[in-house]
Amino acid sequence: MEAEFLGVKFSLERVGTDGDMNRLIALIKELDGKVDAFGLGGMDLYLRVGQKRYLIRDAAKVARAAKITPIVDGGGLKDTLERRVIKHLAEEYGLDFQSKKVLMVCVVDRFGMAEALADAGADLICGDIIFGLGLPIPIRSLPVFQRVAYILAPFVCQLPFKILYPTGKEQEKTDARYGRYYQEAEIIAGDFHFIRRHLPEQLPGKIIITNTVTQSDVEDLRRRGIRTLITTTPEFNGRSFGTNVLEGVLLVLSGKKLNEVTPDDYNRLLDQLGFRPRIIELQKQGA
Repeated sequence: MEAEFLGVKFSLERVGTDGDMNRLIALIKELDGKVDAFGLGGMDLYLRVGQKRYLIRDAAKVARAAKITPIVDGGGLKDTLERRVIKHLAEEYGLDFQSKKVLMVCVVDRFGMAEALADAGADLICGDIIFGLGLPIPIRSLPVFQRVAYILAPFVCQLPFKILYPTGKEQEKTDARYGRYYQEAEIIAGDFHFIRRHLPEQLPGKIIITNTVTQSDVEDLRRRGIRTLITTTPEFNGRSFGTNVLEGVLLVLSGKKLNEVTPDDYNRLLDQLGFRPRIIELQKQGA
């Protein structure tokens, strides 16, 4: 699709490889130097805990495939835009997070959002061990989560990526074994593929804060009784784009190299772009 940001025209193209790592690496090698940025979707380069980053072993193989074009995974935008979104929801939308039970399905994927929610007074349930490792162990404090993550992250990042995150056809499968944690929470937040994979059949009255959704996803959430859907990125042509795509756009707009761009650069550009979260009241007539 074609889009324009701050007067600069972009051609944004999504090319899937159905979770095939070899095809992905071959595609990056083929396009390296021919595009301005790669937005890596469905795969994080790092596990992020506080100020520390742990390079995921399988992702490192992908990153090495590009010699010229920078690769971003959305992490820089998650740490800036998504913090701003939580503040916007509290101050301008009137969403009071104080003492609200919020299930973060994967904190290491969106540590900035988790930190912003904790700062806003939310009662966090960190679901990384539940949904990432398949063990019913909720962590109900961000400081405790950090201590546990500092111990586990160096080992977890060595695991095959397909164990950590649904890819390809695995994204279409559902596993509602741990649906009780969804039912306990008032707000479910995090990556949509993770959320959808473990989504119970009915969740009346819940709020979801997430990223990339299609129109069919919106209708599915409406059917399940979700009250409000909030996406951290705005809508383009019927879908909200992933943070990886928009981080690639912001990197190009910054005019800087990947190792030079800073959170301040991203925040400055976000101020200029005036992005606002997409908020859909799903159960209102005609919403």
